[in-house]
Amino acid sequence: MHTYCQEKETTAFFITSEILIGETLEANTNFPETNLQKAFVLNLGKYHFSNEKEWYYRLKYPKTGISLAIIDFGNTQKIGKAYTIMPFIEFGLFRKKSQRWNLFLGAGGSYMDTQFDATTNANNQAITTKLNWSFRSFMYYDIYKNKKINWRLGLGYFHHSNGHTRLPNQGLNSILASVSAQINTKPKTNKTLENPIKIKTHQTYFSIRAGVGQNVLSETFNAKREVFSVAISAGKIINKTFKLGGGLYYRYYENYYDYIKKSEYLIEEQVPHFRDNPYKYATNYGIFGSAELLLDHFGFEFDIGISFYKPFYKIDWQLNQGYSFQNANGETIEVLGELNSYYKLKKTVPIRAGLKYYLFSNNTCPKHNLYIAAHINANLGQADFTELSLGYVYRLNLKNKE
Repeated sequence: MHTYCQEKETTAFFITSEILIGETLEANTNFPETNLQKAFVLNLGKYHFSNEKEWYYRLKYPKTGISLAIIDFGNTQKIGKAYTIMPFIEFGLFRKKSQRWNLFLGAGGSYMDTQFDATTNANNQAITTKLNWSFRSFMYYDIYKNKKINWRLGLGYFHHSNGHTRLPNQGLNSILASVSAQINTKPKTNKTLENPIKIKTHQTYFSIRAGVGQNVLSETFNAKREVFSVAISAGKIINKTFKLGGGLYYRYYENYYDYIKKSEYLIEEQVPHFRDNPYKYATNYGIFGSAELLLDHFGFEFDIGISFYKPFYKIDWQLNQGYSFQNANGETIEVLGELNSYYKLKKTVPIRAGLKYYLFSNNTCPKHNLYIAAHINANLGQADFTELSLGYVYRLNLKNKE
C-alpha cells in the first residue's frame, strides 16, 4: 500500500444544468413534421473519489446521480413534451491519455403529454401511453474546468418506449448535442488518500426470481394482459462489483392463451392442434447468460439467451409484421408478416435489461439478499413485455482469487 500527497476530493456533490438541441427521428411513414428538438436537463450527482467502497475504485471512481429533463420534440401538438427522471452513472474514458472524456448512461421513465390517437393523431405511431421507459447515452468532452465549474460539450442518443404495453409503439429516438455547466460543491479533502490494496475476490451465488409483466398481442388485439415468469440462475460475483452467471427461465403469456382459447383465425388456419392444450402453447422457456453491475443497493443488469420453445411466436410475428388495406370493393385484406430469417433470429434470441434494488448493500457481501426489479424484455431488439419481479440471492463464502 502507498499514498500520494496531492489534494484529492473524497466527498463532493455537483449540479449540472444542460441545454440540448437536435433532431427527433421519424418513427413511421408520414410521421408529423418536427422543428428543432430542445431540452433542458438538471443532473444532481455525487463524485466517488474515495476508497470507502470497492466498486468506487474498481470502476475508476465514477459519478452517479439522478437526471431530470423536460423535452420538447419540436411539434407540441402532435408529439408533445416529455418529463423524464432517470438514475445515471458516468465513467471517465481514455484516462491514460486525457482527463476530458466521459461516458454518461441513464435509464428511467418519462411522462409524455401527447400520444397516438387513431382519429386525431394517427400519424404519431411512436408513443401510445403516458408512462414510458427512457434511455440515454451521451459522450462528453470537458472544454474548460476548475474546482468550481466544468463546462462541457456533449453528443448522444435519447430513446423513449412503452415496452410493448400498448400498440402502436414505434418509440421516439433522438440525436442530440448539448452544452452544460457542472457546478461543484465544496468538497471535503484528504491529502493522504491511500491507494487500495486490490485483492481480487470471487463469490459463488444462486438466485431465484418470479415476475409479472404486461404486454399486448398486436394492434388488433390491443388489450393488456399479463406475462408470468420464473427463473433460476447461478454464477460468480467478482470483486464485489461484477456479477456474471446464467440460468433457466420459464414464461406464460395470457395473450397467447386467450388467442388460442378463442380459436382466432390463424389458429383455425395454421395450428388447430394448439386448441388441445392452450396453456402449453402459450408458454416459453430457454436459457440465458447474465451480466450485472453491483453498486451498493442497486444493480444494472443485462441478459441475453436462447429460446428453445416459443411455438406461438410464429402467430405473434405474422400479426405484428403484417398490414391490412382495403381493396377496390371496400373489403379489408390482411397481409401477414413473412416468416423470414429475421423472424427466426428474433424468436431465438431473448434479451432482458433493467434495474434492481437490493434490500442489503452488495458491498457487504450479504449471504442472503432480496431485491425488487423493473425490466424490459425483448425479442432481440424488439420490445416484448415490461416486467416487475421479486428475487432472492444466496451467496457462498467470499474467497480470494488465486
